[in-house]
Amino acid sequence: YSSQTVTGNFATVIHGLNANQLTDQVIQRSKRMILDTLGVGLRGTSTEVCHKVTQYSKIYSSDLSSTIWGHLDFRLPPLYAAFVNGVAVHSMDFDDTWHPATHPSGAVLPAVIALSEAFPQKKKISGLDLLLAFNVGIEVQGRLLHFSREARNIPKRY
Repeated sequence: YSSQTVTGNFATVIHGLNANQLTDQVIQRSKRMILDTLGVGLRGTSTEVCHKVTQYSKIYSSDLSSTIWGHLDFRLPPLYAAFVNGVAVHSMDFDDTWHPATHPSGAVLPAVIALSEAFPQKKKISGLDLLLAFNVGIEVQGRLLHFSREARNIPKRY
């Protein structure tokens, strides 16, 4: 019997993941998911809802800044950059899905990219580290869905 909680066990597993555990197949599929999400997100930058959240978020400034996809004229703090870019991805509703219903990449990739851009130049992360962070985010989302009774009931509600 383990005295560790489910949450503690979950955190231990996630914390123990490293880039060496990414198989070639996982890397290739991740790259495809990322490319697809970027394409959908770039297209989504032209939607009305994305324009509204972009304008709203312009009031925030910070020494740390991240790219707003499709905009070379300004940057935002990572939190707001992830928000705006996530809205861009989701506004098209063409981003990847799985069962139970969720859009994993649209929630994870904007946050991972925004945070990676905010690192100081001397501490920039590698592409492999970005792939690891992306996969950890997808894994966390999948495991949380697995534990969610409500998520399992989504098909019955529609």
